[in-house]
Amino acid sequence: MMTLSPKEDAVSRGWKDLSSLLVTAGRHKHSVSEKGAFVNDPLHRGSTVIYPSVAAMRNTKGKEYEHHTLYGAMGSPNQHELEKVIALIEGGSHSQIVSSGLTACTVPLLAFLSAGDHCLLIDSIYGPTKRFSEKVMKKFGVEISYYPADISVDEIENYIQRNTKVIFTESPGSHTFEIQDIRALSRLAHQHHIKLFLDNTWGIGVFKPFEHGVDVSIQALTKYGNGHSDLVLGAITVNKDEDWYLLRDTSIALGEVAGADVCWLTLRGLRTLGARLEKQSISALKIAQWCQEQPEIERVLHPALPSCYGHELWKRDFTGASSVFTLVFKQFITTQQVIDMIEKLNLFSIGASWGGYESLVLLTDGEIYRNFSNKLLTGSACRLHIGLENPEDLIADLNHSFTTIWRS
Repeated sequence: MMTLSPKEDAVSRGWKDLSSLLVTAGRHKHSVSEKGAFVNDPLHRGSTVIYPSVAAMRNTKGKEYEHHTLYGAMGSPNQHELEKVIALIEGGSHSQIVSSGLTACTVPLLAFLSAGDHCLLIDSIYGPTKRFSEKVMKKFGVEISYYPADISVDEIENYIQRNTKVIFTESPGSHTFEIQDIRALSRLAHQHHIKLFLDNTWGIGVFKPFEHGVDVSIQALTKYGNGHSDLVLGAITVNKDEDWYLLRDTSIALGEVAGADVCWLTLRGLRTLGARLEKQSISALKIAQWCQEQPEIERVLHPALPSCYGHELWKRDFTGASSVFTLVFKQFITTQQVIDMIEKLNLFSIGASWGGYESLVLLTDGEIYRNFSNKLLTGSACRLHIGLENPEDLIADLNHSFTTIWRS
């Protein structure tokens, strides 16, 4: 049996707890007939649903809030099974699968906000969420503002307005990985009758949003949920009936649906999520620790490292870590040198996403937009996603590139 250091065990323990659930959820092995059945549910493609009588069709009224196949645009059996599994993973009562991770951010904004309302977003929110808020929600008469990612919850209260209806946070934050005190933030939001949204993509399986008071939890299943970088998909999970009815009504009104094929593939990918991320999170920590020791690097932004902002909150609230983190280089390293270093790497592909089986690197200079100065971004930066390769090979690849660019 592999022996882990205490820190390695800390970043992987959540995946161990989750693995049995991931393998068994949504699989009906106890209802298999004498004829037998395949391990995986079949793929159901379709649009029109037919009924034996008018009465049977009329009896479906109100079933849109249940996992009931009414029409292709309201979801397939594959979508409904995936929704059940995601709700279990997130710890909520209902989940709505949508066509992308970005859609999982935008649909609840449209559902819970109206003209004249105010939405307060964390400054480190996923960039496309910020773009949608600025370009679309403002056009519909919703006020948008931001709070810094590195302030206390008491200070966040200063950014709340009398018409604030939603606080939208992300923990860890995109690119800079600041951890938020979600427990305290939810108390603050609810004191002011505000809904708290959380983009929980980094924390899938290792952060239970509803145990900490979140109202709406968002997942980009494009990433770890699927795990193979060959589809886009999102999920929105809630834990109250009134929130579910509003979310579901809005999704139907928008015609928002996920294809049966991508739902089926994501269900298949989820079965191995525990095994994949246990390995990936341990490898990421080893590589992050190695990077910390390199003379060209000012800091490594990885919540499992004691030097990272919010590390103590990560230890308190999370049962594991993810496999994506950021390197901030010292000021004497130029952006062009970082580009040259990236292009010398062999095992890391250059790409904007993360969560697949392959390692990725992304130059983030010019890609991180902040309304407030961020003290963590003191130099050029790049983001690493660690895949399933041997971590020693990835370290060797980084070391060779560093040596070629800066030490030759």
